[in-house]
Amino acid sequence: MALLEVQNVSYSYEKNKPVLKNVSFRVEEGEHVAVIGHNGSGKSTLAKLLNALLIPASGTVTVDGFSSADKKSLFEIRKRVGLVFQNPDNQLVASIVEDDVAFGPENIGVKREEIKERIDFALSAVGMQDFLKASPMRLSGGQKQRIAIAGVLALKPKILVLDESTAMLDPAGRAEIAEVVKTLKKDGVTVISVTHYMDEAMTADRIFVLSKGEIIKTGSPKEVFSDRETLKAAELCVPLATSIADKLKENGVDVRGDVFTAEDLGAALCV
Repeated sequence: MALLEVQNVSYSYEKNKPVLKNVSFRVEEGEHVAVIGHNGSGKSTLAKLLNALLIPASGTVTVDGFSSADKKSLFEIRKRVGLVFQNPDNQLVASIVEDDVAFGPENIGVKREEIKERIDFALSAVGMQDFLKASPMRLSGGQKQRIAIAGVLALKPKILVLDESTAMLDPAGRAEIAEVVKTLKKDGVTVISVTHYMDEAMTADRIFVLSKGEIIKTGSPKEVFSDRETLKAAELCVPLATSIADKLKENGVDVRGDVFTAEDLGAALCV
């Protein structure tokens, strides 16, 4: 059984105006999945359904065998699915990094001696172990987001959902979070990135393309970004390297092979 199963899920905020329509997919343990879509496609609604902040109007969300349709399972689901929001300031609750990361474990009754271990684990995972006594408010955007992720990791979730968690960051901040995701994946954490940055999605194992509340394409990054018709239908662009390669071709430059990353572009232009 997959770690996460979404079956025929629909959701509406207003009657007869579905935000999601019969969405189905499975995510295996240790996978990194990206969900991409234009504004209003239903991405953030889907993210909230995954950790039972929202409950489907129809269909089921099952995490590690627990269904969000069963109220008795909600606590277990939220322990297993950690959700990181777009703005880290909305998740930072303490004046010292150490206290902020400890907040979640304290609230679920983790023993004091284990909380220290969880703080060390979480800050090491995001590369912020040297900021234990720092004030979160004095950190950069990328550093704040890493602390927000650490606060969720301290709960030891099986799945980490990043809901547009790099949207408010500059390129350097986004690069920091990308490195964190790579580290977490190596450690076996399942990561679901909800994003509108195509270069970010390129690092995933699989991509789900969401358009008007429906998944219209699933595949590897190369499969998805090779399908220009689907991208156009979803009002999405290609990764930056692909866009540059397209412009070079239009201007008569010999660009060899498919280009999706900066590495691809460099190899394509080598003589």
